[in-house]
Formats: sequence, C-alpha cells, structure tokens
Amino acid sequence: MTTNKQTALGWVLGQTGDHKKQFVLAVALAVLGVICAVAPYFFVADIVRGIMNGIKELDYYVVRCIYIAVFWLARVLFHSFSTATSHRATFTVLGEIRKRATEKLTKMPLGTVLSQSSGSLKNTLIERIDSIETTLAHIVPEFTANLLVPLVIIVYIFTIDWRMGLASLLTVPLGLFCYVFMMKGSAGFYEKTVAATKALNNTAVEYINGIQVIKVFGKTKSSYERFVTDAVAAASSFIDWMRSSIIPFTFAMVIMPSTMVSVLPIGGLLVQGGTLDPADFVTIIILSVGVIAPIITCMSYSDDIRTMGTIIGEVRSIVDAPEMTRPLKGSVPQKNDLDLENVTFSYEDKEVLHGINMHIPEGSFVALVGPSGSGKSTIARLIASLWDVDDGSISLGETNIKDIPLEDYADKMAFVSQDNYLFNMTVRENIRIGRADATDEEVEQAAKMSGCHEFICSLENGYDTLVGSGGGHLSGGERQRISIARAMLKNAPIIILDEATAYTDPENEAIIQRSVSNLTKGKTLIVIAHRLSTVTDADTIYVVEDGMISDQGTHEELLQHGGLYAAMYAAHMAVKDGEVDVNA
Repeated sequence: MTTNKQTALGWVLGQTGDHKKQFVLAVALAVLGVICAVAPYFFVADIVRGIMNGIKELDYYVVRCIYIAVFWLARVLFHSFSTATSHRATFTVLGEIRKRATEKLTKMPLGTVLSQSSGSLKNTLIERIDSIETTLAHIVPEFTANLLVPLVIIVYIFTIDWRMGLASLLTVPLGLFCYVFMMKGSAGFYEKTVAATKALNNTAVEYINGIQVIKVFGKTKSSYERFVTDAVAAASSFIDWMRSSIIPFTFAMVIMPSTMVSVLPIGGLLVQGGTLDPADFVTIIILSVGVIAPIITCMSYSDDIRTMGTIIGEVRSIVDAPEMTRPLKGSVPQKNDLDLENVTFSYEDKEVLHGINMHIPEGSFVALVGPSGSGKSTIARLIASLWDVDDGSISLGETNIKDIPLEDYADKMAFVSQDNYLFNMTVRENIRIGRADATDEEVEQAAKMSGCHEFICSLENGYDTLVGSGGGHLSGGERQRISIARAMLKNAPIIILDEATAYTDPENEAIIQRSVSNLTKGKTLIVIAHRLSTVTDADTIYVVEDGMISDQGTHEELLQHGGLYAAMYAAHMAVKDGEVDVNA
C-alpha cells in the first residue's frame, strides 16, 4: 500500500499502473512538439546570418522557410497526438481511481464514512478526482517538455558564448524570487478554499434535501441567507488567495521570460568590443526569444502545482484510508450461532458500548430493546459487520467474523433499518438488489409476502415505476416495505430488523409481522424495536441501557423482574390503549 510519505506527484504517477507507457509516449510526443516549436528559431537565425553574410541564392532562404513551415506543422501534430494520448490515459486512470475510492467506501467502517457529510464526499469523489486531470494530462507531459527545451537552448547558448549564457539567465533569480514569494502561504490559502467549498456543498445539499421543511416552517429566508453566506465565504476565500498572490505572480510572469533585458545590452557591448561575432549575437537574440514561450507555459501551471498536494491529499484520505480488517479468502462457518464477548465500541473516542455479552443461537428470535440512544442499533451494526469492535469479539459459528471474508459474511446477513435507501431505479430493480439473479416472479412473490404487492400494482407503471432519488416518490411506509421485500428476496440465514416497522401503519405492520414470521422459520432473527408488543414472543429479549445489557430473558421473565423492561412495556401498552380510546 502507498505510504503517506510519498509525494503527491509520486502518488499520482503510482496510480497510472498499466498506462505508464502511454504517459511516457505522451511526454516524448510533447518534447518533440516543443522541439519543433523551437526549431524554427534556429532557421530564422540561420536566415539572418545568411543575410548578414551576403548570401543571395533564393534557394538558401526558400529551403529554410520550408523547414520552418514543416516544423510548425509537426509541432501542431505532435502536440495534438501528445494531448490525445495523455487525455485518453488520464481519463482511464481517473475512472480507476474513482472506482477504487467508491469500493473503498464499502470496505471502510461505516462510522468513518458517516463522519463525513455527503456534500464533502461528493466534492472529493467528483471535483477533486477530476482535478487530477490537470496533473496527469498537462503537467506531466507539457510542463516536463516545456521545462526541458529551454534548458537545452540555454546550454546551446553557453556553447556559443558563456558570457551570453550567463546574460540569458540574469532575470531568472529575480523571477524565481517573485515566484517563491507568490507560492508562500498558498497551501494554507488553498486549504481555506477547500474548506469553504465543502461548507458550500454541504449547505447546498442540506438546502435541497430539506426544502420541504424549509417551506413548511417558513424558513426560506434564513436558510437562503445561510446558503448565500456560505457562497460569499467560498468566493471570498478564492478572492483573498488571488489578491495575496497576484502582484508577485505578475512580476514573476513579466521578469522571468524577459531575457532580452539582459541579452541585448550585454551582447551589444560585447559586439562593440569585438569579442562577440554579430552573427552569433543575432542567433542568441533569436534563441532567447524562443525560450520565452516555454517558460511562460511552465509558469502557467503554477496554480495547479501549488494546489496539487491538497487535492491529492483529499483523494488519498479515501483511497488510502484504513479498511476493516478482513481476509480475501477464508473458511465460512456452516453454523450460524452468533456470540458477542465483552464487546466495546466508541464513536469519536467516546465509548458507547461497554462489555456487551450476548449469545444468539442459530434459528432463534432475539430482540434488543431499550431507550433511544442506548446502543441497540450500534450492536446491530456491529453484528452486521458495518463497524469493527474496539475490543472483545463477535463470532459466527465459533469463528471470529474478522477471519471471514467481508463478502462471504455479508451473504449471511439481511439488514433492514428504519431508513433503508432506495435507488432511483424501478421498484422491481430495487427489490432485485436483494438477489441479482432473481426472476420477476420471485421479485413479485417477495413483494406479496412483505405486503407491498397491492400498492406497487396501483402505481403508474407498477413494478416498472421509478421510485425517485432516495425513493422520494414513495411514502415512508412504502419505502420500508420495499426494503423488507428486498431483504426477504436475499434469503439470508440471519435477518436483522432495526426498527423495520417504524413507518408502517398497524394493518401493514401486522402483514409484515406475519410474513416475517413465515419467511424466517429456521433462520436467526434479530429485531430492534420500540413497539414492544412486536417482540413479546422472542426467544430472548436483551434490554440495552447506557451501552450495557442491563437485563435479559423472555417477555414473561422480564415482566417478573420488574425493571426497565416492565416499565417500558407498561408505558407502551398505555399508549396503545390511549390510541384505541382516541379512535373510539
């Protein structure tokens, strides 16, 4: 794995993989292109030298003019081929980087992913990875070529006259000083622009997702003002950065290529003193002019070079992020007993689970109950291997789940939470995510068993209706039932329902409970629920309180214990009785 000590450019080049030859070819073509762009200056110098030496043959000048035209044409062709080659390879590499980044998200602990906002992740996966295009497609071939050729020309000037070689370099130190001054603090400024852009993305996503709440509660003005504030802050961060560097950048761009400022007076004095041949002086003048364009091209990439480290750093924060420790290959236990032994877990250094011990036999019905925030859902996610435990262990069939390949373990689990996500696809394809090779008949059967077949048929296009982004075209209860149908279709031996009936009405809840009961025979069922009446027939009920198991047993046993469960059940039944009275 790439180490964090590797430079940004080194890391990017390390991602080129099988495409290195294409980038080498792009650099070679770019060098040839720049050479062809500079070569005409030699022929122009030759023409001037011919005039000064009194050569009158027309063929002498015509041939050199043809060479100039050929080299300019070759320069266009080489540049085009270099650009096409580098871009073809670059966009392939960017696609591979983006694929690795999205795959990495599935291998990272869920908490690490959720700690970043969707706007921030979108910014990194889209904009930041796209920004690498400049580095690979332009800086690597063009900057390299345009930096190499001026060096060759200056060396050639030194071979003509070392004094003129030094004269052609006199503006470089001052130009470099301005360039270094321009670069000073640029990393900090760019990081501020990145933070401001992320904040703007987050606000934009929040504004769009929450537009219904904003309109209903009349918060349009305040929410829009927040968006405007973040937009102004993002724009100001760029303006402040540009304002701090525009003056030194301008001086650097003016001074660095101004080779004539020193070449003309010094050369003139040397010619006047008889120590420099006039023809050589003219050649040096023309070649010095040929150095200007490549230097300006190199300097035009200054912004891209100074932002490269931050851009690559953000991409690497995902691509090189620590993964959940799982083997690629390993034995998968046949038994599906689950054991949690002294499990602890922390959110951002705050321990939320303290020494959890549970035994869930294969084929049993286990419930987790407790107040909101007690740790029930965290336990469920740890069992589903969405996070890694901090200490202790979770075993499946006496095998630590860390020793089971992630995909093999995932095949054992069907997980339904209260906020399962639906993709902007048809209802049929959303259910088929449970098992990719399921037939249409199997999809519809799962829908019938989960109590959503009738409402699906009532939709405009039935099973072929698009559900919208996040399932936005459906109600919460409808989305929930489709999620349950998806889990049923998977037919996994272990089913976890985390508040799975939170959005369902009593009638549909009864349908779902019956279908779950039918489909989970012989399977392990783990249910997290606030509605205690739905888990009274569980084999074992674990009461979770403040991140610990405070009690366990059957429904009747827990009522006899008279602890938290008895109080919660009494309150639950009082609410249900109240609902009956209201409807009476």
